Amino acid sequence: MDFIKAIIFGIVEGITEWLPVSSTGHLILLESFMKFKNVSENFFDMFDVVIQLGAILAVVLIYFKDIWPFTNKKGKGFSNHGLLSHLDRNITNLWGKILVACIPAAVIGLLFDEKFEELFYNPTCVAIALIVFGIAFIVIENWHKGRKSRINSILSITYKDALIIGGFQLLAAIFPGVSRSGATIIGALLIGISRKVSAEFTFYLAVPVMFGASLLKVMKFGLGFTGTEIIALLLGMITAFVVSVFIIKFLMNYIKKHDFKVFGKYRIVLGIIVLILGVFGVLK
Repeated sequence: MDFIKAIIFGIVEGITEWLPVSSTGHLILLESFMKFKNVSENFFDMFDVVIQLGAILAVVLIYFKDIWPFTNKKGKGFSNHGLLSHLDRNITNLWGKILVACIPAAVIGLLFDEKFEELFYNPTCVAIALIVFGIAFIVIENWHKGRKSRINSILSITYKDALIIGGFQLLAAIFPGVSRSGATIIGALLIGISRKVSAEFTFYLAVPVMFGASLLKVMKFGLGFTGTEIIALLLGMITAFVVSVFIIKFLMNYIKKHDFKVFGKYRIVLGIIVLILGVFGVLK
């Protein structure tokens, strides 16, 4: 049964990691109904983060040509000779901006991660974050409608833009239910970045963020995995990877003709349901 649960968690992770509805929030809620039986007490705290590695690999697969910084094409490197000639100027600069965007969440997260989990990782806080940012999506999309985007190419994002987006990502690091992708997309839309570019930058930003978070969780958990835990973790990661491939492609096609308001409405409805379940003691 734990293996079936791991697959279900992987499906939820693969869907909710890229849609702006909060993967962490959904996994916390799912864990309230579906707990692992044959694993250690600290396993789930590590599991719900590390299975995100599967989702990351989907980004690497789909966007490999856009994010791989090495090139053999003449004229694209920083110089015509030596190692720098193999580094694509544009993609290397893009990675610089991605790393700048990671700074706020990385610094604050490292310092206060355990405190945030203690204070906010519960169904009530998840519900409030779902509702608040659901409303924010609707309001911002209404404001954004008809406005001309300032940035329509991911290479046009500046380091200042990246730092602002990173500030919004920090909200997701503090409050589960905010949604990392949702927070960064909202931040990007507010500063005039198009929906397509906002989504793409969010995908790329996930790579170092999730690798770093997963590494920290594994280091904290240690390497004392049982056989059941290893298989459950692999099943969750593989499932998240497969589902993510389809969801990323779906989202990029969806936003060509639609805005994000439907996700805002979904968040509000889900948040209200979670609050009601909390009142009746179904969620704790």
